[in-house]
Amino acid sequence: SNFRPFLKFVGRTDLVDAVGLAGVRRSHPVLTIMTDADVQRVASACASPSLLTARDASITLLALLTGLRSCDIVALRLTDIDWRSQTLNLIQQKTRNPVTLPLPSVLITRLADYVLTERPDTGDDRVFLRSVAPHTPLQDHATIHKITTSVFAAAGVANPRAGSRLLRHTAASRLLAAAVALPTISAVLGHARVESTSI
Repeated sequence: SNFRPFLKFVGRTDLVDAVGLAGVRRSHPVLTIMTDADVQRVASACASPSLLTARDASITLLALLTGLRSCDIVALRLTDIDWRSQTLNLIQQKTRNPVTLPLPSVLITRLADYVLTERPDTGDDRVFLRSVAPHTPLQDHATIHKITTSVFAAAGVANPRAGSRLLRHTAASRLLAAAVALPTISAVLGHARVESTSI
């Protein structure tokens, strides 16, 4: 995972896919989840226009409330958002599974704030762009991690693992606690197998 961004940086995109051929597996221990109090702090900070930019709030809320992966957040396009029905329709990057997700009011409000007032005017249809020139799309999970870490700090939540993976795991656990069926959670998360969700 660390070698792929390096290869992209040095312009050797021809070797990026070759890294996968090595078959090296990372261990994925089950993460702890955020406490309800921390979820509330982060959500409150994201709802406050004076505390966070609409872009950073939207990115964090997408991960926290929908469980989207970083790769799906950076690949999100303006055409994926159905403003009238307040849903998100996309094909997930990792599994190629289509998914439709509801966008809670706090998220749709901050997302609209970003698109209408903060988002740089460019010809690129990706939703999230760099806030400073050049206004290119966000690139990878490292960018999302940096943004969510700054949101956690602004919310007064001290968690060294404040990234999209923690937010995603928290979203899944909250769905489970709300008695949502495991196959539904699996579909929302875009898991290819329900067994992955069971962990």
